[in-house]
Amino acid sequence: MDATRWQTVQDLFHRALDRPPAERRAFLESACDDPALVAEVEALIEADGGTDSPLDLDVGEVAGGVLGAPDAAPRQIGPYRLGPVLGEGGMGVVYLAEHEELGRRVAVKVLRDAALSPSRRDRFLREERILAGLRHPDIARLYDAGVLTDGTPYFVMEVVEGEPITDYAARRQLSVPDRLRLFRAVCEAVGYAHRQAIVHRDLKPSNVLVEESDRGRPRVKLLDFGIATSLDVDPDRTATAALMTPAYAAPEQLRGEPVGVYTDVYALGVLLYELLAEQRPYDLTGRSPGEAEAQILAEAPDPPSTRAPAGRRLGKRDWADLDVVCLTAMQKDPARRYASAEALVRDLDHFLAGEPIEARPDSARYRAGKFVRRNRAPVAVAAAALTAVVALVAFDTVRLAAARDAALAEADKAEQVSEYLVGLFEASDPFAPDGGEQDVRALLARGVEEAEQLAGQPALQAQMFDVLGRVHTRLSEYGRADTLLRRALTLRQSEGDSLGIAETLTNLGVLHSDAGEYDRAVTTLKEALGIRARLLPALHPDLATTYNELGTALNRSGDYDQAGAMYRTALRIQRQIYDEPHADLGTTLNDLATNLFDVGDYEEAERYYRESLANDRAVYGPEHPSVASGLANLGVLLDTAGDFPAADSALTEALRIKRLRLGDDHYETAFTLTQLGGMLVRKGDLDRAEATFREALAIEDRVLPDGHRNRGFTLHQLASTLQKRGDFSGAEPLFRRAVATFSSSLGIDHPYTAMSTCQLADVLFRRGDPGRADPLFRDCLGTLRDALPAGHDMVAINQGQYGEMLVAESRFEEAESVLQSSYDALRAQPAINPGYLRKARERLVSLYDAWGRNDRAASFRAELVAEVEPE
Repeated sequence: MDATRWQTVQDLFHRALDRPPAERRAFLESACDDPALVAEVEALIEADGGTDSPLDLDVGEVAGGVLGAPDAAPRQIGPYRLGPVLGEGGMGVVYLAEHEELGRRVAVKVLRDAALSPSRRDRFLREERILAGLRHPDIARLYDAGVLTDGTPYFVMEVVEGEPITDYAARRQLSVPDRLRLFRAVCEAVGYAHRQAIVHRDLKPSNVLVEESDRGRPRVKLLDFGIATSLDVDPDRTATAALMTPAYAAPEQLRGEPVGVYTDVYALGVLLYELLAEQRPYDLTGRSPGEAEAQILAEAPDPPSTRAPAGRRLGKRDWADLDVVCLTAMQKDPARRYASAEALVRDLDHFLAGEPIEARPDSARYRAGKFVRRNRAPVAVAAAALTAVVALVAFDTVRLAAARDAALAEADKAEQVSEYLVGLFEASDPFAPDGGEQDVRALLARGVEEAEQLAGQPALQAQMFDVLGRVHTRLSEYGRADTLLRRALTLRQSEGDSLGIAETLTNLGVLHSDAGEYDRAVTTLKEALGIRARLLPALHPDLATTYNELGTALNRSGDYDQAGAMYRTALRIQRQIYDEPHADLGTTLNDLATNLFDVGDYEEAERYYRESLANDRAVYGPEHPSVASGLANLGVLLDTAGDFPAADSALTEALRIKRLRLGDDHYETAFTLTQLGGMLVRKGDLDRAEATFREALAIEDRVLPDGHRNRGFTLHQLASTLQKRGDFSGAEPLFRRAVATFSSSLGIDHPYTAMSTCQLADVLFRRGDPGRADPLFRDCLGTLRDALPAGHDMVAINQGQYGEMLVAESRFEEAESVLQSSYDALRAQPAINPGYLRKARERLVSLYDAWGRNDRAASFRAELVAEVEPE
């Protein structure tokens, strides 16, 4: 046997083994028209199956060996009790299962032949990673993942009890508009995946199921990302015939060329064709893979209107539109297809609304015909006067042309922004020709350069500046973010784009809030809210977003009551528009919990933190960084309430997830280390706290710029730990670095800058230099009074430290004024930490003892005794 034939045999052998035994013979006969070759492959399969290795058994037997015999009860994977097999395929076996504590029904997918096929294992794990990053109501969700004791990977996902979309439509004899609405939902789910830089590569009816919700409404679910590819990290962007379904494969897939979003657009076109015609565009029955490929590459399919079942109630013009939509999506040249799934959705919407589709060549007759059918009564009346009809149609032609041009411009804008973002992904691809990961700031600089070239397209340029401004805000580069967002705002104002203006104002408000400019943030967000409330429906997600961001700005400024009202309004909207867990809902629940935590309502705060955490687990899965952040927030609350064991457990679990999902060189991992360290300080475990802060700071030194405020938090916490230990010489340089960091990122008048300055002043005093400490204390306390509401605990706590220095300097009258003010402010806050109030009383006792005013000292001593005596 020559090398070429042997390679063919090997290829068919492995491809056949990827299929259940019952399907192998049919596969070989369809894949090869050489009976002798088929016999050779079957002989190899038979010989391969004669060994005693458990890895060579049928998938059901393999699963039985790993999980227990099918009749054994119960079979278990972690907390999941396995039920019947839902399906088998080349990648693995899927079981119906139930979480034994939660009672939730799930699907558990176990990789078959994990040790035998490294490539299959890689594909399995890639599917797991892809599903972990996709959170859309029309995409089956990933809940959990892990490995069996022998190293076999599995993952747990939402169980979908539906039927293929084509079967659903046929069995219920859906009308064409209803079929299009179902198909539109599929396009939106695929478009969402594309925005996450994921191409499915195997769209077909069996991977698009329809189930009915509790309310009886059909809902599509996109399944099986087993051969999906990631545009940002995956070097394998081709698909071979062994991994795809030829009837739905795009020409570039059949030729083994790189794939992209255009590949899924083609498959969507085939799916639409089958929904409309109830048959596939190509009849591949009895054809070998080579013959099928030749037919798809060479022949143009008949229009679906010519093959649709009789009785479909559509006029010729409507069928002509649908033919254009379907065949545009199926163009053999990717450049001639719809540029995106969103563009396909727009034409579906145009069709359903009786408007001109973008894919159709424009003509006055075509637009006029559309107008007449949408406005039959007015046109019938106007027909009595020919000139009036001509004038009306001419006016409508101009108006529709303008609307079409605006739609095309919007499509072009979205596509260019999408291309830019994908370009960022590709530029950071470690497998790219230039090699290695580029610096994020270099990529952003490139984005700004590209945006500058768009002066002739102001709408696109505004969107680019807006996106870039948001990213710079997240990087704490507030000056640059402000410049970019204001340029976006100017462009959108010149275009008269009211909703665009509201979007940029919202982003500017977030910037001001993050930068500590709370008054500006509140003013800007209220302006954005006014626009959105006027132009958007009362139940719109963007409206809820602005309410939530306004709540955050108000909460940071200390206006807790108003902040709570904003959060509750956002929550009311979201609970009505999201009938199941959603990422935005989790954000608002978390922010409302923080508001309740800040006012001292720990019981309610814990309730909302836990609801947010449950929501995020349902949306993202159990080991997502967002879940870790929720756990960390809950841990801080439990810490403040004095439940150190529970707090330690929550924060340690949050850290484990972030290390697992983000790695040890991520700023979010460092931030959770800082949160954990803060709890350890309050717990009194200063050694472990110091080590935790130093680890966090080492990460931040590697991955964050010098001026990033997260570094300021960690520097401040580490310095405070050394301060508590009496290591003032070690604390001083760290506090100075914290002051410099906050000044750089937030400004000299920000409360964080002032708090670090106050701590630096305290260290200088304790190092015997009250002369340098005094002006720092006065400066930082003035800043805190200006920036925070009257009576804020941060002002009171730092006043107490200044009062201690004044007592040591025998400046008793000044000390009395400062310490009494601190005590009164802390006592007025119902939820203040008892330790702060006790310290304030101890300082007053020390003052009056040193001053010789024994009666006043005795009065505060009595209060201290009353604190510890049982009632």
